[in-house]
Amino acid sequence: MKKSKLAIGAGVAAAATAVASMGAACYKVACVSRRNKPPEKDPKRILRAEVRKKNNEFLFSHNPEDLEILTPDKLRLRAWFVPAQNESKRFVICVHGYNCNGPDECGHLFPFYHYEMGCNYLLPDLRGHGRSDGSLIGYGTWDSVDIKRWIDYLIERFGEDIEIILHGISMGAATVMMVNNTSPREQVRVIIEDCGFTNALDVVTAKIKGMNMKHSAGFIARAGNVYCRAFSKYDLKKDASPLGTMADAKNPVLFIHGEKDALVPFEMCGMLYEACPAPKDIFTVPDAEHAFSYYDAKEEYNAKVKAFIEKYI
Repeated sequence: MKKSKLAIGAGVAAAATAVASMGAACYKVACVSRRNKPPEKDPKRILRAEVRKKNNEFLFSHNPEDLEILTPDKLRLRAWFVPAQNESKRFVICVHGYNCNGPDECGHLFPFYHYEMGCNYLLPDLRGHGRSDGSLIGYGTWDSVDIKRWIDYLIERFGEDIEIILHGISMGAATVMMVNNTSPREQVRVIIEDCGFTNALDVVTAKIKGMNMKHSAGFIARAGNVYCRAFSKYDLKKDASPLGTMADAKNPVLFIHGEKDALVPFEMCGMLYEACPAPKDIFTVPDAEHAFSYYDAKEEYNAKVKAFIEKYI
């Protein structure tokens, strides 16, 4: 009996660690501490970091406007905004993933949307990330509500006749899907989701399985969800769940995923695609890892996104 209790305690502790490491119910300071991690050794990630640096330099050479909105729970959320070259009524909101920020995750999309698509470009930092306030991270649960606030800001500032594209990566992809599944404003026209997940509990479970704990992954993840509900007041499966609400998807969705994604399993893309009742298309990259589809197939990625947007706007 004593050994069993110790095992259960260890499982709960492992669950809490796994959940925190994936972003649910973790403090912002945990994100900051990860910036001090050892130097990257993976050549692909080193190259991506170099590309991201150049992307940021290019973005900020356009002198983006620094925006701020206040949430009902008194958090200041920040975003960068670059107007289109002309009087375009087309806007894009690009949403980053966990433990990142707008420019680092989505800066590569700026040249495409600004020059090729003629879009006004909004790049928010989600709560608990980048320059925005917040001590907890919600796997899209709160973020989808916050993105709706940015949508309201754009409509109030630029008029009822604007058209909005939502483009999210990883947790940002889950966020934009959840916006689309919960009656967004009519100005939202197209959703681009890149490597989004079915629900956060499934991602945590997959992560634990990847830590060579296949047989106990389900138990540990469920125990971690108890921790998350108590600490963050949301459920990893019920609340952070694009799949759970996909039946209510309103606007066309382009699903993008790397077939070698080890963080958000590739199978999740198919599940989301099959569940989506709205007009849809899918683009997969055979050898791409998590959030690498653009970097591994840039021309095809941009062409697919452009064709999808022009079909519906």
